[in-house]
Amino acid sequence: MTKSDASPFADPITFAVIKNAFDTIVDEMAYNVMRTARSHIVREVLDYSTTLCDRQGRIVAQAKTVALHLGAVPDAIEAVQAAYGDDLHPGDVVIMNDPYEGGMHLPDIFMFKPVFFDGALQGFTVVVAHHCDMGGRVPGSNASDSTEIFQEGFRVPPLKLYERGEPNKTLFRLFEKNVRVPDLVIGDLLSQYATCRMGERQYLRLFERYGAATVESYIEGLLDYAETMTRREIEAWPDGTYSFTDHIDGDGFSDEPIPIKATITVEGGHLGVDFEGSAPQVKGAINSTLSFVKSASYLSVRCVMDSDAPNNAGVFRCIDVKAPLGSMLNPRLPAAVAARALTGYRIVDTMLGALAQIVPAKVMAAGEGGNTVVCLGGYDKATGEPFILVDMINGAWGGRVDQDGIEGVTNPAQNMSNLPVETLEARYPVRIEEFGYRQDSCGAGKWRGGLGLTRTYRLLAPEAMLQLRSDRTAHAPYGLFGGEPGALTVNILNPDRNAEAVPGKLTRNIEAGDSLCHHQAGGGGYGDPLERDPALVAIDALDEKISRDFARARHGVVLSDNFMPDTAATAALRAGMRAQRT
Repeated sequence: MTKSDASPFADPITFAVIKNAFDTIVDEMAYNVMRTARSHIVREVLDYSTTLCDRQGRIVAQAKTVALHLGAVPDAIEAVQAAYGDDLHPGDVVIMNDPYEGGMHLPDIFMFKPVFFDGALQGFTVVVAHHCDMGGRVPGSNASDSTEIFQEGFRVPPLKLYERGEPNKTLFRLFEKNVRVPDLVIGDLLSQYATCRMGERQYLRLFERYGAATVESYIEGLLDYAETMTRREIEAWPDGTYSFTDHIDGDGFSDEPIPIKATITVEGGHLGVDFEGSAPQVKGAINSTLSFVKSASYLSVRCVMDSDAPNNAGVFRCIDVKAPLGSMLNPRLPAAVAARALTGYRIVDTMLGALAQIVPAKVMAAGEGGNTVVCLGGYDKATGEPFILVDMINGAWGGRVDQDGIEGVTNPAQNMSNLPVETLEARYPVRIEEFGYRQDSCGAGKWRGGLGLTRTYRLLAPEAMLQLRSDRTAHAPYGLFGGEPGALTVNILNPDRNAEAVPGKLTRNIEAGDSLCHHQAGGGGYGDPLERDPALVAIDALDEKISRDFARARHGVVLSDNFMPDTAATAALRAGMRAQRT
């Protein structure tokens, strides 16, 4: 069968069966991780990803998991192939986490299992998981204030965890001795391993049913199909060059704003993305590897596409991404990168800001700025055993062209989940004293942004190290087309006694009874706030999402005692507010 024979038009039924088989395999792999992982960060927060690659390392299908991971797989598998070449065999499993050899940051361990059929390499099953600790100077290995990669933990180049089916006992022992919670870390590694094997079995069934030549041909057709659909959509966009700049508040050492600038060039069916003008690499750990920058860029473009193009490497062919070497988006060794996820979220915000100039109806205003990470590490007072809580607070979307932003939901870059209060309190020495929507945090607009969340932790252990990674304390999530920005993030230590405002990036020791209250930023609004339907404003006020004062000051809506809009007073107030704009 030739390449052209594998087009969906030659045999659309077989094409659809194979395409859907790939999608089903990666989704089954995702469910398998959820069922078998040991740590809450993987099993319940869902910080992991699954994918299938062909023998060249090209992504064939990816699950509906953490989207920011998956565009980094090509660079990671390239490092594996460079390290081992033809020295891959049935039963081998390769892992790596080195950001300077294809990885993202040390907690994210890539696992690759080569798939062999009739003695020939045919592809790879891949699982990426965020591990709750990789050793280093702080519990969780995710601190914003590390200054070089060597402080951040156990750094693993591409190495075989299993060789011809036999475990690498030396590497397992190194994990045991270098991480704080080896039972959880090794348990999650074994979950990844079991999932790669399960994906391999399903992958092989396709080869057994159709034969290697046919499957390979349909893979080529599937990649070409995704590329064709992507180019067709981009061709409908106006050619030109579009730029947008957003900021990170600081790197934890300096409050100096850190710019991220994206310039997108649309030319026919191709996009060029250039991050020239972004900040040079910084002292703190928010530098991002180029592989992660590529992933965030691919994801941003995919978010605004209408077409049902498969999520595979064919999409990547249409997008070129570059960032200057030595910038925070392509740092030189030994720059620290542990908290690079924050930068990934801001890349997405920046990309969407530029894309809003190209396809305005398909882009929403900025969300909360990415999840907030609260990490508490210490020792259980009863058993002396270490505990590491890595909690990720997922908040709000921005307003959209015809709908409000959503609250209490994962950032579009993530596909993750908020950890239930019951799980937190049952498994860790903390008490959650508040968890809910943050009133008035939404950006006003014809379609308002989603509300940020408020979460308050009280430590019950004798002491712990607190790490906080948040942002948008100084640069609010932007609104679009007249929409207003969302509220800024606020962090307060011990709000009930000697309240202390603390920065967005923090590492410090706390004691029993200390508490942290995190007020997350809200999403930006979309469109003129004075065009919002007063009835919708009234519903938000009745639901206590906004206050009466917010309704009046931001939307120009006057509410009666029973929350009904006063039509005449509202019209007069809005007329006066519009007059003040001119």
